[in-house]
Amino acid sequence: MKYSPEFKKINTNEKLEKLIQVLPLKLKKGVKFAYIKRQILFFVLKHPVYKMEFEYNKEIIKSLLKKANIENVEEIRFFVTNKLEKKETKIVEDPTFKERSYGIFENNIQDEKLHKTMEEIRNIISSSS
Repeated sequence: MKYSPEFKKINTNEKLEKLIQVLPLKLKKGVKFAYIKRQILFFVLKHPVYKMEFEYNKEIIKSLLKKANIENVEEIRFFVTNKLEKKETKIVEDPTFKERSYGIFENNIQDEKLHKTMEEIRNIISSSS
């Protein structure tokens, strides 16, 4: 089932992930991801310095391609993406906050219902300080 035609792209991506894992460490650190398009294997790199390293080690990559059984790759290209990665920042918010009011204010509201609601708010503020 895993080898049926509808899983071809998933299998190719798995092979590319394995290929990246067997690259020498100095190359592996520079790879964001890889993909194949029109018989060209593209490596998306993290920094321009890695592009030169990959150019120098193109033959190693070609030999690893043969070992990984990735067919129909006629060319290998490398490029650095100019898209910045979004860094996840965890904002720890305290669900409670310190009340800055003491509930000392005049309640001049004439409407009885609103007056009562305002007094309930005053009690909540007073009890939280």
